[in-house]
Amino acid sequence: MGLIKATIGAVGSTLHDQWKEAIRCEDMNNEILMMKKTTKTGVITKNSTIIVGPGQCAIIYDNGKVIDATAEEGVYTFDESSSPSFFAGQFGAVFKEMWQRFTYNGATAKQQAVFFFNTKEIINNKFGTPAPIPFQDWSHPIPNQMTNTITPLRVEIKCFGTYTFRVINPALFMERIAGTSDVYRKEQLVEQMRSEVIAVFQNVTNELGSSEHKVPVLEMPSQTDEIKQMMDNQVFDQNVRERGLEIVGFAVESVTLTDDSAKKIDDYELSSNSYMQQGRMVGAYSNAVENAAKNTSGSMNGFMGIGMMNMASNGVVGGAAQGPWNAQNLQNSTMDLSGEQNAPKSEGVVTSEVKKTWKCECGHENEGNAKFCNECGKPKKTSGVCAKCGKVNPEGSKFCNDCGEKL
Repeated sequence: MGLIKATIGAVGSTLHDQWKEAIRCEDMNNEILMMKKTTKTGVITKNSTIIVGPGQCAIIYDNGKVIDATAEEGVYTFDESSSPSFFAGQFGAVFKEMWQRFTYNGATAKQQAVFFFNTKEIINNKFGTPAPIPFQDWSHPIPNQMTNTITPLRVEIKCFGTYTFRVINPALFMERIAGTSDVYRKEQLVEQMRSEVIAVFQNVTNELGSSEHKVPVLEMPSQTDEIKQMMDNQVFDQNVRERGLEIVGFAVESVTLTDDSAKKIDDYELSSNSYMQQGRMVGAYSNAVENAAKNTSGSMNGFMGIGMMNMASNGVVGGAAQGPWNAQNLQNSTMDLSGEQNAPKSEGVVTSEVKKTWKCECGHENEGNAKFCNECGKPKKTSGVCAKCGKVNPEGSKFCNDCGEKL
């Protein structure tokens, strides 16, 4: 028993009258996946006409046996004496396997029907993640100074989009889902499909957030081609295919962050801006220190400016690069303008602050940075100047004649 395709020239011939009562499925819209058609008697007689429309697959069913099938549109006559034709179409190999699987020899015919399958792409199917799913966002990397590596910022997202699917194996679809129902509609399957699609999408997001792809979280809607390629290469929709279906198109329409994740990214951006400002401040701070050290005549003014800058930065610079140049260390490491460091104070002895002056042999006290005496014009002598009391001692003296401090 099999199908014989009518020639184009048969239109208008004696078969024309038979076509009026032909077995056909005229309306297989986006909502119908499978529909059963038969005659009034439930028997498909010899020379019965079967019409297969575009985007349809017809399977001849006889008491639990699949006796022929075609996915090629056209007009066919049913001939009990012919062998199954199994026209190539797009399901040629599937039809042969189906025929062997559903053939039971010696069965008595009780029901004969033609099952029409919708092989068009089923569109306008929406999906959304019911709960936030984790995502590794490489557009906000976190450096690890101990390991000298970076890790992505972990966020949680909600996604919404659409997908399309189609029947790719009528045998599996009929065996595992539709059975021999009179009609099987998309609405009977859509909830299960949505669950399957969300599971697929979670696999896709894990892949997009991997170290290989590093797709920024908010750029996911632009990755439609990449998502479909991943699904095909890694067969993320394997569970769907085992039911005789295939996800054809997959589009992410919107990606939204959870409130906690949005705050996490905002904090990240604020921290990044703060670090950038610190970097600029530290650079200016270092330049100021270097310039102050080079400025012999105005070094004290330079260091005072550094202190004011540190206070103005509210500790930002101090927190980033305090080291030896914070206010406390600056006070403890005050440099003598003559180039000699002040001697450390003795424990338990209260001493007054040493003035930055030097006394000439004539007895006149001069400013510390003066190289000649303002009174007599004699050059400054430093070999006998006491670091503690400032008294000028004769050259070669080992101790101060005034306070006894070792020179």
